[in-house]
Amino acid sequence: GPPPTVRIVHSGHTCNVEEERYSERVYTIREGETLELTCLVTGHPRPQIRWTKTAGSVSDRFQDSSVFNETLHIAKIQRHQGGRYYCKAENGLGSPAIKSIRVDVYYLDEPVVTVHQSIGEAKEQFYYERTVFLRCIANSNPPIRYSWYRGRDVLSQGSDKGVEIYEPFFTQGETKILKLKNLRPKDYANYSCIASVRNVCGIADRRVVFRLTNKTAPASIKLLVEDPIVVNPGQTVSLVCITTGGEPTPSLNWTLSSGSLPEKSLMKDGTLTLPAIASEDAGVYSCIASNNVGNPAKKSTTIIVRALKKGRFWITPDPYHNDDNIQIGREVKISCQVEATPPAALQFSWLKNGRALRSSERMVITQTAPDISPGTTNLDIIDLRFTDFGTYAGVASLRGGGIPEISIDVNISPTPVPPNLTVPRGKSPMAVREGETVELECLVSGKPKPIILWSRADKEAPMPDGSMQMESYDGVLRIVNVSREMSGSYRCQTSQYNGFNVKPREAVIELIVHYPPAVEPVWQEVRQGLGRPVAMNCRVLRAHPSRVLRYEWRLGSRLLHAGTFDSRDDTDYTIRSLVREGYGEYTCDIINEVGPGRCTFLVTGKAYPPEFYYDTYNPLWQNRPRVYGYKLQWTQMNPNAVDRIMAYRLGIRQTGQQRWWEQDIPVEGNIQKGELITHNLTELIRPEVYVVRLTPITRFGEGDSSTRVVTYSVPINPYLREFHCSFEEDPVCMFTQDKNDDFDWTRHSAATRDTKYTPNTGPSGDRSSSKQGFYMYIETSRPRKEGDTARLLSPTFNVAPKNPHSITSPPAYCFSFYYHMYGKHIGTLNAFVKQKGQSTSDAGPVWSLSGNQGDRWRQAKISIHPTASFQVMFEGIRGPGIEGDIAIDDVTLEEGECPDPPSNHGKIAFKKKIWIIFRSILNRVDYIQITNISFCNVSQF
Repeated sequence: GPPPTVRIVHSGHTCNVEEERYSERVYTIREGETLELTCLVTGHPRPQIRWTKTAGSVSDRFQDSSVFNETLHIAKIQRHQGGRYYCKAENGLGSPAIKSIRVDVYYLDEPVVTVHQSIGEAKEQFYYERTVFLRCIANSNPPIRYSWYRGRDVLSQGSDKGVEIYEPFFTQGETKILKLKNLRPKDYANYSCIASVRNVCGIADRRVVFRLTNKTAPASIKLLVEDPIVVNPGQTVSLVCITTGGEPTPSLNWTLSSGSLPEKSLMKDGTLTLPAIASEDAGVYSCIASNNVGNPAKKSTTIIVRALKKGRFWITPDPYHNDDNIQIGREVKISCQVEATPPAALQFSWLKNGRALRSSERMVITQTAPDISPGTTNLDIIDLRFTDFGTYAGVASLRGGGIPEISIDVNISPTPVPPNLTVPRGKSPMAVREGETVELECLVSGKPKPIILWSRADKEAPMPDGSMQMESYDGVLRIVNVSREMSGSYRCQTSQYNGFNVKPREAVIELIVHYPPAVEPVWQEVRQGLGRPVAMNCRVLRAHPSRVLRYEWRLGSRLLHAGTFDSRDDTDYTIRSLVREGYGEYTCDIINEVGPGRCTFLVTGKAYPPEFYYDTYNPLWQNRPRVYGYKLQWTQMNPNAVDRIMAYRLGIRQTGQQRWWEQDIPVEGNIQKGELITHNLTELIRPEVYVVRLTPITRFGEGDSSTRVVTYSVPINPYLREFHCSFEEDPVCMFTQDKNDDFDWTRHSAATRDTKYTPNTGPSGDRSSSKQGFYMYIETSRPRKEGDTARLLSPTFNVAPKNPHSITSPPAYCFSFYYHMYGKHIGTLNAFVKQKGQSTSDAGPVWSLSGNQGDRWRQAKISIHPTASFQVMFEGIRGPGIEGDIAIDDVTLEEGECPDPPSNHGKIAFKKKIWIIFRSILNRVDYIQITNISFCNVSQF
C-alpha cells in the first residue's frame, strides 16, 4: 500500500489561521475556547497517529490516538498550552509523515493601576509640591495598546499642561505612565485605563478605574503576635495581621520565606492558622498588605518549632587507644552532644548507675554556651577511683517539656571491651518466602556499646525503607513483606560517630528470598485453522530455588501432559492436527517448592480483522437528492492464518441510534494478501453519518471486527477517483472564491431568486430543471463593469494511481461540467487546470467559450493529464451589459479519458430532426422511457 501522507485541519474555535508561511501554519485561538486539530491521513494500512507537543511538560503529552481519534481536542485551552503541535503518522511503509502547526493563544487579563506619589520639600511653610504617577499594566498576547481617561475626557500628551504621558524604555509592551504634576483640585477624579488588543479574536477591551482623592494613601499594618513564636510540634498557631491605614482598603496576604505556605494552613481575613505544626513548618512568615498605592506594607515574625535530635558521645582519653588507657588516678572526660531547637532551651543532667549526679570538686559538670550549636555537656572525673567505674547517662531535654528527652549510656570500666559484632548461629543465610516478614540479627557487644547501622553490602541500593542506612539500637533489622528484589547481603556495622579511634566493626548477613518460577509467555494468542498443527512452548526465566520440580499442561481443567525437568529450562506441547474441540485456553504450570508460574495459550480459529482502505473518495455522489452511496473497500489482515473466510458480516448503524442493520457478503475462493475487496453501500440518507462494522466469518465463527465511520462530506485532499459537485450543499464541495479577482460567483436556486432579477439572462432552474436545485452563477448587474472577472477554485486533488499498487504516468481524468450562457451581453467562460506550483497566469484555459449560447444547459467534456496535484478553476468574464449572467452546474471529474463522441460526419442533420421530435414529445409528456437511443454529445445539437 502507499506510505502515509498527513495534513492538519482545524475544526475548533479559531479566530485566524495563517496559511503555510515557510510551510508552517499558525493557528490563533482565544484562551478558554476549544482547540480541535484533526490530522488527515492517507496510506494503507491505516497509519497510526500520534500527537506530540514540543517543550511541553509531561502533563501536555498526548496518548496514542486510535483510528478515529485523529482529532486532538483541548477544551478550555490555557495560555501555557500554546506552542508547536506535531502530528505523526506511520504505517511501517516508507518513513513516517509529520506535519506541525503552531498554536498561538490570545488573552487579555484585567489591567491593574498602581499609584506612586512623591511629596517635595516644603519650599514655604504652606506649599508642598505633590506629584502622582499612575501606571497601568496587564498581561496579554498580543501586546496591549493603552489609553487613559480622566472622567470622560481622553488624556493625551499635550492635552493638559498638568499631565505628562510617557513610556518608560525598560518595560516590554506599551506601558503608559500618567504623571500628574503639582496636583490641582481638578486632578482629584476617576482615572480609567483602557487596555486593548484591538479586538483580535473578539477579545473586548478591558477597563479599570482608579479614584484619586486627597485621602489616597499607601497601606500600613500591624501584627498582633510576638516575635519569635516558639511552639511544640502538634500545636496550633494563629498569626493575626490587621490593617492600620491605606486608601483604597488594602488586601492582606501571608507568605513563607522558604517557599509556599504549608498545605494544611488556613487563611481568613488576615489571620493565618497553622494546625498541628511540624518542624518543617518553621520559618519566617510575612503579612503583606497591598492597595496598589506606593509599595506594599510587609511585617514578619519567625516561628520556631522545638526539637531534639542526633545524640552522640565520646570519651577522653580514648579507652581503646593502647598507650593511653583509663587508669585509676587519671582524669577521664565524658562528652555528650545533641542538636536542639531553640538552642537556648537545652538542658542536660547526668546520672550514675541510675542516680542523679551533682557537680562537685571531683566530678565537674559543664555545658557549652547555648549559642554554640549543637549543644554539648561534659562530665570531668578529676581523679578516677575504683568506685567511679559504672554506667553514666547524659540526659538532654528542653525546658518547658513536651519533647521526648534523649538519654545516652556510657560505660566506664577498668577493662574497656572493644565493640564486637557477631551473627547468631543459624541466622545467616536467612531463607524466606516472598511476602513474609524476616528479622536480620547482629549481636553487638562491647563497653561502651555502640549504635548499629545497617546497609546493603552487595550493591549500592536503598534499604527497604528507602534510605541508604537504617539505625538500630538493639542490633535487629526487621523487614516486612519481603520481595525478590531484597535478596542479597546486608551489612551491619558500628556507627562511626561515637568518637572511638576504633575501625568500625562489621558483619554480613545473607538473605535469600524464595519465589515461584517466572515464565514466558505469560499469555499468547495462537490463531490456527482446523486440521493444521499447533506448537506451544513454555520457558523458565528465573526461579528460586532454581531447581524446578515439574510441569503440567492442561486444556481448561483437563490434564494433558506432565513431567519433570532434566537439563532443559522449557517444555513443549504440540497438536498435530487441530480439531474443533481443540480450541480453548491451554495452560502450562511450572512448579518449584514455593509455587507455580503459569504460561497461558489461547488457541482460536478467529480470523484477523479486515483493514479498511481509507483513501476511497468519501461519498459516491448520486444524482438523487436524499441519498448517497459509498464504495467500501478493504484488505484482509493475514487471510491465510486460519480457515478460509466464507463471508463478511456487514453491520450499519446511523450514529445516535442503537440499532444495527446486518447482512452477509459471501466470499468466493481464497482471499489473497493485499487483495482489495469492494462492496457498494447504497441508500445512505444524507447528510447522516454511519458507523460501519465488518466481521470476517469462517467455519470457527465470527472473527475480529473492524469499524469505521462514513461521513457525507466532501473530503479534503481526496485521492481523486471520482468527484461530482452539483452545488446542493453549503459549503459548496470545498470550492473557494479566488482572492485576487474582481467579484465572486454566487450560489443560487431559481426558487430563492429575487423577483427583481434581470430578465432575458441566466437559467430558470438548475441543470436537472429543478426550481429547488442549486447552481453557481455570475451576477453581471451593477456595479459590475465590462471585463470584471470572477474565479471559483475547486479543492486540491491528489493524482491517484488507478490501482493502489501501480502508477501509470500521467493519469488521465475526464473533466466535465454543464454551462448556461444565455443573454445578449454574455462575456466569456474559461476553465483552467492549475497544477501545484503553477500560478494562474502560467496555465492557459483548457476550455473557453464566449457569447450567447441560448437558454439551455449544455455539457462540456475535456480530457486532462495532470502530473501533480491540481485544482480546476472557472473564470467568468463580464460582457458589455447586464444581460450576461453565466451559470455552471454538475462539475464532475472521473478517472480515465472522456469517451469519444460518435463521428459527427453526416449525422448532424439527422440528429437535429430527432432532437426536434424528441423535444416536442418531452413537452407533451411528463415522463417517457426511451430505450436504445444514445445521444453521446448532446451539446452539439
